Amino acid sequence: MGEPKEVIRNPEPDDVPSEPGGAPSPASTESTSSSEPSKPRFAHPAEAEFAAFLDFYRIRWEYEPKAFPLRWRDGRVAEMFRPDFYLPEQDLYVELTTMRQSLVTRKNRKVRRLRQLYPNINIVLLYRKDFHELLSRFGYGSVHITSLRPDQIERVLLSAAEIQGRVAELGQQISADYAGESILLVGVLKGITFFLADLSRAITRPLAIDYLQLAHTGEGVHITKDLDLDVRGQHVLLVEDIVNTGVSVDFVLRTLREREPASLRVCTLLDKAERRLVPVPVDYVGFTIPNEFVVGYGLDYRELYRNLPFLCVLKREVYEEALPGE
Repeated sequence: MGEPKEVIRNPEPDDVPSEPGGAPSPASTESTSSSEPSKPRFAHPAEAEFAAFLDFYRIRWEYEPKAFPLRWRDGRVAEMFRPDFYLPEQDLYVELTTMRQSLVTRKNRKVRRLRQLYPNINIVLLYRKDFHELLSRFGYGSVHITSLRPDQIERVLLSAAEIQGRVAELGQQISADYAGESILLVGVLKGITFFLADLSRAITRPLAIDYLQLAHTGEGVHITKDLDLDVRGQHVLLVEDIVNTGVSVDFVLRTLREREPASLRVCTLLDKAERRLVPVPVDYVGFTIPNEFVVGYGLDYRELYRNLPFLCVLKREVYEEALPGE
């Protein structure tokens, strides 16, 4: 990710255009030219938090890179406006305000004036409530709750909004496919907890829920916690958080088939198809993902990070010490 640019001076009169003849153009400011640029001196803590949020999601940004002339007097610039952030990949300027909405009239006026003079410039004004809603929606604060540092994350693979949207779609599809039937959802602990809870709420058919727990040993896979319900004659949907090699899913499917359900299907939130060793039928797939180490939304590393509302890829150095033979 590119380094943020630090504003080191206000534009001088020669930097900005005189009062119109043609369309006005923004005045650029210089950035530091050292090989290791220092961090910007943010004017408000909210700006630093917003920058950290952007860094977390690997969104490139620049801090106050341009000043826009808004008004002129006697042929010289009398008023300028410098938005807080510019996001190059989105071609978007962002102005933050942490004041109460009733006190932001002046900023609103400047943003309106900028849009009038520079119709091709994209700018948004984030109020305090918008800012906190943004952080909450994307789960940024959850990183601190789980002690996962932003620098341990390679990238966010799926946002909370993307996951919830896809879960809702799966619920609709399953409800349509099981029209007129009741369903027994079977989840394999522990990673399935979050997905199964959300999926069950998205399904509109009558349903029951039961759980299995498996253990992997040198002798293979075996059940440590069996189902409480009888699956004979029931429409069973095995719900998985992730299908990797297919070994565990194949074991569970063979076990359940012996109990003579009326039907047996598989739904998984995540599918690492390229890792498949045992071919298994997967009827419903939320997302097909690359072969990377992911945590969040029920998936863990050493029992941590399950409660992240999004799915992220861990950097290799976070977990490689636990890999055998490395």
